[in-house]
Amino acid sequence: MPSPHRIALLFNANKVYDRHVLTGIGQYLTSTRVEWDLFMEEDFRSRTVGIHHWRGDGIIADFDDPVVGETLCGMSLPVVAVGGSYADPANYPVGIPYVATDNARLVRLAYDHLIDQGLQRFAFYGLPPMPGNRWAMEREQAFLAMTRADRLEGLVFRGSPTSAGGWGVAQEAIADWVRALPKPIGIIAVTDARARHLLQACIVADVPVPAEIAVVGIDNDPMAQLLSRIPLTSVIQGAEEMGHTAARLLHQMLHGGRLTQQRIIVPPKGINVQASSRHVPMNNPHVMRALHHIRQYACLGIKTDQVADYVGVSRTLLEEHFKRELKLTVHQAILQHKLQTARQMLADAAVPLADVAVRSGFTSLQYMYAVFRRELGCTPRQYAEAVQAGEGGPGNPEVRAERDHAAL
Repeated sequence: MPSPHRIALLFNANKVYDRHVLTGIGQYLTSTRVEWDLFMEEDFRSRTVGIHHWRGDGIIADFDDPVVGETLCGMSLPVVAVGGSYADPANYPVGIPYVATDNARLVRLAYDHLIDQGLQRFAFYGLPPMPGNRWAMEREQAFLAMTRADRLEGLVFRGSPTSAGGWGVAQEAIADWVRALPKPIGIIAVTDARARHLLQACIVADVPVPAEIAVVGIDNDPMAQLLSRIPLTSVIQGAEEMGHTAARLLHQMLHGGRLTQQRIIVPPKGINVQASSRHVPMNNPHVMRALHHIRQYACLGIKTDQVADYVGVSRTLLEEHFKRELKLTVHQAILQHKLQTARQMLADAAVPLADVAVRSGFTSLQYMYAVFRRELGCTPRQYAEAVQAGEGGPGNPEVRAERDHAAL
């Protein structure tokens, strides 16, 4: 048996995008039974120190890091680059196969989604211009090109780099920007991490999401979802396909194959729509503020009186506003939010039903069962089995649930 090829993977696997690229590489190796002896740093960081002395057969690397690109250009062994797409072809490395995420289409998907929500004002929350943020600048420029084409003003805020010492000042700056924005407005964040910062700033600034500000991130990062009080809408990159494609290209190069394409642009997979962007115009400011509070705290067990206290009106008056605006009581709105949260969690077979009940704010598993039977005509277990099988739920409860959730 021939010895396996020794391949270096230069990625920062602490980032969800890099992890998905690596997953795609692993899927290629599994599906083709290719045997590679893989090198990665023990802490899954990307370091180029000593790479010129490495006695390997090939490299797949993240070229969004300019240091990586500068170091690997001109190496004698086969290299496949992975990174962001560029509007200017001169920004791609010369003579190296390049697999790119389509930055313009990532932004386009987010932008079109916000337009579909009925919004007419748009902003972009990006990153400060730094050598390692070229991909972020590409997304920002794509956003500005789209708004100019529609004869709209595209507002941009880059904020500060994340640091523990300066976080308080940075968050207040985001909150000030949020307060000053014309509303309602849709904001595209350059990553889910920045989108999470934005959602936190909206809470600090007491600005309702998505009634006044609808937010869309990019990456579909489960960690960002877990750490956000308001479920985040996010564009799903085709990162696994990128990794699979990069591995295929390197495999061809290692066996003397001729590459028919030196540059492959991979489109996004889609968009995961959650509460942060479901903008429904509200005429009543009391209802708007109440729903903002419900989205943050419904799963923590808040009651109608607490919502009324937050809004600053009596319970009776708030109930009148809800019935007039939403045809729901405040309690029903809280319950619908809990139900929607539970439905989303039930799509994951790894989460026990008891945990679903607790994390979605039901007082007991039995109560969650009663609500599911009453609202959806099935038990949580039946719903989970149907959704995990791709059937959309028994009796297609999605239709009713989505109709109810649209108001929330």
